[in-house]
Amino acid sequence: MDVLSDVLGAVRLKGAVFFERHVLEPWVGESPHSATIASMVMPEAQHVINFHAVLSGSCWATLIHGSGQQTRLNAGDIVIYPLGDANVLSSAPGMRAETDIDILQHYRRPKDRALPIVTRKDDGGPARCHLVCGYFGCDAKPFNPLLAALPRMLHAQISPVSQSWLSTMLNVATEEAELGSPGSETILAKLAELMFVEVVRKHIASLPQDRRGWLSALKDRHISRAMGAIHGRPAQQWTLGTLAQEAGLSRSVFAERFANCVGLSPMHYLGRWRMQLATRRLEIPGVSIAQIAAEVGYESEAAFNRSFKKYIGVPPGAWRKTRIPSANSDLAFAEPL
Repeated sequence: MDVLSDVLGAVRLKGAVFFERHVLEPWVGESPHSATIASMVMPEAQHVINFHAVLSGSCWATLIHGSGQQTRLNAGDIVIYPLGDANVLSSAPGMRAETDIDILQHYRRPKDRALPIVTRKDDGGPARCHLVCGYFGCDAKPFNPLLAALPRMLHAQISPVSQSWLSTMLNVATEEAELGSPGSETILAKLAELMFVEVVRKHIASLPQDRRGWLSALKDRHISRAMGAIHGRPAQQWTLGTLAQEAGLSRSVFAERFANCVGLSPMHYLGRWRMQLATRRLEIPGVSIAQIAAEVGYESEAAFNRSFKKYIGVPPGAWRKTRIPSANSDLAFAEPL
């Protein structure tokens, strides 16, 4: 089982490109925290991540809060803010832009046309920097191990192929949006998702061998086998012993190594991942709680209810009602699909 792909699917990663800009020096643009504009740009997403890709020229990216990290971006570079932090892009380091609450209206996702919604080229001469800026949406709860494992500012270079595709598809999408042709928004969204995966893969490859964390665990040949087993067969009646066998280690060595790498015990990780899968299924009307319990590895609905409340804080029926307001009773879900 490809654990990274499984997680990206389960947390519903979705990309969207909103801005294409050609800018001249001197210039500066400040992006607010993604939580400020999430309801405007990707209202269906639990969590919104912002990114900037440089197709030509160069600029500086700055993390506003925390470390205040500043990074120079060249053609082909992309910077992603997994936690959605406020940030600045500028032609020189140290520049800031005034925050104008009215400008947030420009982030609103249009309902009557395709993306990108803003295409800008300043007059007066050749462009110094060609930027593409956008967003990724995903689930943050109940369990997104990737989101917690990424740095606040993730910088990498996208491949020449991705650069070429992005530039071409932006041109096509802009032309098709003017003509009202369908499908351009979906193509751009998928391309953005591919860029995200590419950047994460490069980040994993660059991690030192002694680094701990969920991403580093994917590189450990023993722990990655156990994680692949959990993600490939989440409903199996796993025990510490059977997972240790999958990893090719003794129980004690496996338990210690897994906890050191992942930051959770194997059984706690299994339980949290099952809850992520269960919450997705609970959003589907017509699927009974008993059926979901069996699908994620619980022998009884009662055992599932206890575990769900332990990890999520409320029973599955109560959680479901917050996602499907019309669910007045479990009778509405008595018949499985």
